[in-house]
Amino acid sequence: MATNPFEDSQGRYVVLANEEGQYSLWPARIQQPAGWELVKDEGSKQECGEFIEANWTDMRPRSVVAAMSG
Repeated sequence: MATNPFEDSQGRYVVLANEEGQYSLWPARIQQPAGWELVKDEGSKQECGEFIEANWTDMRPRSVVAAMSG
């Protein structure tokens, strides 16, 4: 039976961010996708989730923020 690596509560994760400032909780054992950079080293799902919650405070993509700013 295959398990979803994105739903493994005991797995190890990293946090990635793209150029739009959007964050992703990513399984550490899976190669990160192109266009995303590592912003938090490996940790538990809870640790990485807390990092995202504390640091991704504006869900709008950077391009939207820039367009709304003028």
